[in-house]
Amino acid sequence: MLGKIKEVQAKVKEAKDNLVNITVTSEAGAGMVKATINGNRKIVKLDIDPEMLKSNDKEMIQDLVVAAVNKGMEEIEEKIKESLKKSTEGLLPNIPGLDLGNII
Repeated sequence: MLGKIKEVQAKVKEAKDNLVNITVTSEAGAGMVKATINGNRKIVKLDIDPEMLKSNDKEMIQDLVVAAVNKGMEEIEEKIKESLKKSTEGLLPNIPGLDLGNII
């Protein structure tokens, strides 16, 4: 049992170390704003269409940035859970309601 726990811990650590390699790019405003977020929940890139900047509509730009980032955060959470589930497959029993995403 102890060996199994250590194996699970090692797999979780490995999955955590690899989170930086997982990214999602989400869009808002029909692609006018794009946010790229990694598995460490860090925004690594933000693109705003130059045409949008010409509009000088500060509020709209702010709203679209927030929308793109929030959408990306939701998407990366799912990818993190998938990655952790894949890493620990066969090591943990399938327990309904167990949220492995909270481990990382």
